[in-house]
Amino acid sequence: MKKSGAEIIVETLLEQGVDTVFGYPGGQVIDLYDALYEYSDRLNHVLTSHEQHACHAADGYFRATGKTGVVIATSGPGATNLVTGIATAYLDSVPLVAITGNVSTSLIGRDSFQEVDITGVTLPVTKHNFFVHSVEDLAITLHKAFEIAKSGRPGPVLVDVPKDVQQAVTEYKPLGRARKIPEKTVNGFQMKEAARMINAASRPFIYIGGGSLGADVSQQVMELAEKIDAPIGSTLMGLSAIPTDYPRFLGMQGMHGHYASSMAQNECDLIISIGCRFSDRATGNVKKYAKQAKIIQFDIDAAELNKNISVHLGLAGDIHDAVCRLISEVEQTEHPQWHARIAQLKLEEQFQQDQLLDPRKLTPQALINEITKYTDASTPIATDVGQHQMWVAQYYPFQKPRTFISSGGLGTMGFGLGAAIGAAFGSKKRTILFTGDGSFGMNLGELATLYKTQVPVVIVVFNNGTLGMVRQWQTLFYNQHYSNTDLSDRKSDFVKIANAFGIPGFHVDTLEELPETVAKAMAKSGPVLIDVKIDPDEFVLPMLPPGGSMDDIITMREEI
Repeated sequence: MKKSGAEIIVETLLEQGVDTVFGYPGGQVIDLYDALYEYSDRLNHVLTSHEQHACHAADGYFRATGKTGVVIATSGPGATNLVTGIATAYLDSVPLVAITGNVSTSLIGRDSFQEVDITGVTLPVTKHNFFVHSVEDLAITLHKAFEIAKSGRPGPVLVDVPKDVQQAVTEYKPLGRARKIPEKTVNGFQMKEAARMINAASRPFIYIGGGSLGADVSQQVMELAEKIDAPIGSTLMGLSAIPTDYPRFLGMQGMHGHYASSMAQNECDLIISIGCRFSDRATGNVKKYAKQAKIIQFDIDAAELNKNISVHLGLAGDIHDAVCRLISEVEQTEHPQWHARIAQLKLEEQFQQDQLLDPRKLTPQALINEITKYTDASTPIATDVGQHQMWVAQYYPFQKPRTFISSGGLGTMGFGLGAAIGAAFGSKKRTILFTGDGSFGMNLGELATLYKTQVPVVIVVFNNGTLGMVRQWQTLFYNQHYSNTDLSDRKSDFVKIANAFGIPGFHVDTLEELPETVAKAMAKSGPVLIDVKIDPDEFVLPMLPPGGSMDDIITMREEI
């Protein structure tokens, strides 16, 4: 059957099980959008207000569903607008296929209108990318793109399709669903050595990252923890893999991690790392990081072994298979002294939290707790980046994998609204977006997308009139030089802005107003915004100073 290149793109997307794509049309993808029009009964296209947020939406769609996200943009500025979104996906190992148009092949290299070498631009932030020279190569290239995106360590793949390739006609033959390339298994000798190290440990600590979600080992990690009597800590990206209320789970570890989790990792004699890359925000000063511990590192990507931290045993391969085998290899054991120490650390953390909380104030924790009354275990929780992101990571009670949608590696302010829209489309669930006034100012144009689609996204703005995380650093480490972090003079009324886009909004200025106002907002069936006034001097604590270690941890304001 003969089809145009544009039709082949859509047929291939359907063949890969894609039901929703995000994007923005333009001159060099008119043919593709004409095909999308013809296939609109089979493939849903979500028009965003900006290509960057279309990319974040495709990213959020994956994080909520586990299905590869797809974004479409035209050439030139349309394609370059994707770069931040692609980089965000790359740093968090998100499988995403970006399809861009380009000028016709005869015009390539002539500085034609809106011509950009987007494959060259995105080379450092894609797992792979392709320039399609002929229509005969198009179907196999797209098939390969999906295979690469989700195989091994997942990541974004870009396919650049010139306009004449979209218009050309060729024989089309379906290639079937692209499958993940099977992972190699960790060899038996290494597995036995890992089991030997675990059996010899008296203070084991299981440390999970985003790779544990990709490997779908949540249940297996808890089984392992029970068998070796170990606590579990998490990176930011590992959150939601383990239920927050699971007794062995101590929460996030690192710069703004839970005190008990960070201290337990610092005092353990063995770290069993599963899908973590030991970033600087997690380790602090690497020379002082977990000095008493040996480290076993499981990762799908061999390049991560010994990259940031020297480990005693690095195992690259299929994480799910490795953890299942590890459970059968290790001995059933108990560590009562270690368990008693963990209990003590939990009590110390609770004391610190009690000191930080003022029941008379509208605090971030009070706000999160109120919103939580209207969510369930499967509610997607999206964030932007900053103080609010860390408060959510610390206080929100995650119960199921893939319910935390946040930019970790790149730390992309402006990620949240697009990602929340994508998550809502993918999960078909009401999605909560926690954002700050700084981050929300970067993406509020997507309120137009929200109104048009009417997907049920609840936007909760932590409005402290400042770039809160930067201000916190300025307070602690820069002699209170508040250089360009004050947003209070903008006088932006987010409720009025939401209303202008056709979305209902509510102000919350006091603790007393909080329950009733949140109840009114949550009674809305579609999108809604809640603008909540937060004290600019609320800090995210605990905190490890940049380059610091657990010896330098700040747990209470009195220490500042």
